[in-house]
Amino acid sequence: MDFQIKYITPDIKLSTYDDKLFKTETVFEFHMLVWFISGETKIIQADKSYLFKSGDIFLIPRNHLATIINYPKDGLPHKAVVMHLNKDRLKEFYSKIEVENKIIREESIIYSFNKHPLLESCIASLIPYFDLKESLPENIASLKISEAISILREIDKNIDMVLAEFEEPGKINLANFMEKNYMFNMPLERFGYLTGRSLSTFNRDFRKIFQTTPQRWLTQKRLELAYYHLSEKNKKPSDIFMEVGFEDLSHFSYAFKKQYGFAPSLVRQIY
Repeated sequence: MDFQIKYITPDIKLSTYDDKLFKTETVFEFHMLVWFISGETKIIQADKSYLFKSGDIFLIPRNHLATIINYPKDGLPHKAVVMHLNKDRLKEFYSKIEVENKIIREESIIYSFNKHPLLESCIASLIPYFDLKESLPENIASLKISEAISILREIDKNIDMVLAEFEEPGKINLANFMEKNYMFNMPLERFGYLTGRSLSTFNRDFRKIFQTTPQRWLTQKRLELAYYHLSEKNKKPSDIFMEVGFEDLSHFSYAFKKQYGFAPSLVRQIY
């Protein structure tokens, strides 16, 4: 895979790659502001999915599980400028601002600001800096990130409820969380962190609730979801194996056949 990342600062990067697709499942430790130059990205949440194309701008909040699949498009590589809005920088920014109490919106993984001229011009102005032989001076980088935050606050009056939230995940209902997020192929340590537990506490609580190991339960739930997509949605195995939490098609096919006694490609014939 021809994959390149060019940083002008630790918090501002240009990513480019030319392969068929690049998939990752992750929880970002900081907010990510993304502007697409070319290509497409599909972002899958527990109950929603989003497709972004050239010119789109969006914010991914931190501490959200997401499957991200990036594709080249129309003969052009997948290329995007990404700005990290880390907690320390946001704390410094908001230390000078009094944030009003506002109604918290329904939790979302994506905040879209497609083709907004202020935000687009701010991020586009970073492009020439990627040709610098030396790093961008920190004072200039700080100004550009502060400019982006200020524009976000101007165009979305409720964005403070996202950017000015600095609490770490607390202990939450484990059963509800896992039933909603089992399709994300994350290390168990990350599942534990997002539910406010250490790995040992996560494993103990999980066994108590589900009467089995996390690994066995996750495989079972992912295969059940795959069966639903194949039988009810009439999808192909190659279209859904990543979305239900498997890393490659051969592993998915092996696990599916072991569970149901026939290959996933035969489900469409049965139904």
